[in-house]
Amino acid sequence: MERRPGVDPDRVTVLWCTTDGDERAKAHRLLLQGAAALLDVPASEIWVEHEPSGRPFLGGAGKGLMVSVSHARGVLALVLSGSCPVGVDVEVVRRLNAGALARAYLDPVETDWVCALPEAERATGFLWLWTQKESVGKALGQGLRDGGMSRRVPLPENWPPGDTAPPVPRRLPGAPDIRSAAVLVGEGRFVLGVATQGEHGDCGVSVLVRRVDDPPGLPG
Repeated sequence: MERRPGVDPDRVTVLWCTTDGDERAKAHRLLLQGAAALLDVPASEIWVEHEPSGRPFLGGAGKGLMVSVSHARGVLALVLSGSCPVGVDVEVVRRLNAGALARAYLDPVETDWVCALPEAERATGFLWLWTQKESVGKALGQGLRDGGMSRRVPLPENWPPGDTAPPVPRRLPGAPDIRSAAVLVGEGRFVLGVATQGEHGDCGVSVLVRRVDDPPGLPG
């Protein structure tokens, strides 16, 4: 895949912010702001279009930049890359029957891990895996079709997770060209998953996660 000049091919950028029910409008503005900053061009030279599936892509100066967007109640996130397909998913940490959901949807190894967690941590653990599966499906361009929920993702190396260290995407079992990771943001109120597709050597790609405010002065 052609790499964009001036864009670090070994880094993907994740931006997230809270919302007040205006997720779609804010996602549009944030895409323009993030892409313009990454490419060092005016936001007026970039525009957002959508595939028939609804997946966004950039035109103008942003053509060729890989993007993915996700939003949940009160929060949105997006990821940008100049070198590889990417996916992102964000979920609100909330009360869930995590054990039942894991048994219904997850791989048995993942289910055993979720159910072994203290009860108070199971919802976060389930969403930790769920967001990665969603983001992997987006990076592959197929969502959760064709067994996406049963596709195993890396279990965390340390638990419970902190919300200060950047996520480090790791290879999916049996899929060396796909990597995923998750991270807590917003003081643990949200789980954010990110995935990349493509060979990047043993070190993979680095992920920059940054909270941003509503971008003023950009077209809505």
